[in-house]
Amino acid sequence: MIGVSDFKTILDQYKIIFFDAFGVLKNYHGLVPGIEKTFDYIVRQNKEYYIVTNDASRSPQQLAESYHKLGLHAITPDRIISSGMLAKEYLDLKVNNGIVAYLGTNNSAHYIDSSGLHTLPVSAINYTNIDQVNALVLLDDEGFNWFDDLNKTINILRKRTIPAIVANTDNTYPLSGNNEVAIAIGGIASMIESIVGKRFIRFGKPDSQMFMFAYDLVRDRRPVSKKDNGGRGSCLRAARRNGRATAQGKVRKKLRLRS
Repeated sequence: MIGVSDFKTILDQYKIIFFDAFGVLKNYHGLVPGIEKTFDYIVRQNKEYYIVTNDASRSPQQLAESYHKLGLHAITPDRIISSGMLAKEYLDLKVNNGIVAYLGTNNSAHYIDSSGLHTLPVSAINYTNIDQVNALVLLDDEGFNWFDDLNKTINILRKRTIPAIVANTDNTYPLSGNNEVAIAIGGIASMIESIVGKRFIRFGKPDSQMFMFAYDLVRDRRPVSKKDNGGRGSCLRAARRNGRATAQGKVRKKLRLRS
């Protein structure tokens, strides 16, 4: 295990910093104390920084606004890399027509709506259009009727041989103000996956594919090598664990290999 006594020591070693969101920048009490000073220092040092998050419940614009409301204005939409962006990338490459059904809120549907495909919530799928469903995306644990729509999701996947994409791999998330957790869409996906006996396609930390995607986005904006990337939170742990994979190839190459 690598011991770290001062995060500034890590910052000074890298040109680009990847941050986790919850638990690193903020928690259920608000911003982590002193995080504004961290970003002030990063900006003064002219370093690039990005937030790598499994939160696919809102668009990058809405996620950035949530930080602005807390007083952290250094995080702008172009600094946010969400697992929902990988789901969009997959749809762009793999699904050319038909309906993309989804579980989640209208806000979470931003990612698949922007692909230009015909998107519908699972609740809107019935016997008249089920044959047109060519993909199903699990985005968020809110925005749908758990009893009706989870049962309908299972039956869509029983009747249709289509990819099921999970845009947030987290199984649970902490509830505000106590020591309890709630089931997240990743946990729901695992349950449905075991019922229908199909393998789902998952996007999000700590899988190396998330960091490959982030690396490629940064590389499109400026010259960079894998040695220039640092991280905080699980970003740092996963980056060290998956560092070699992070620096290899375009995410599109890996996506083409997945069914």
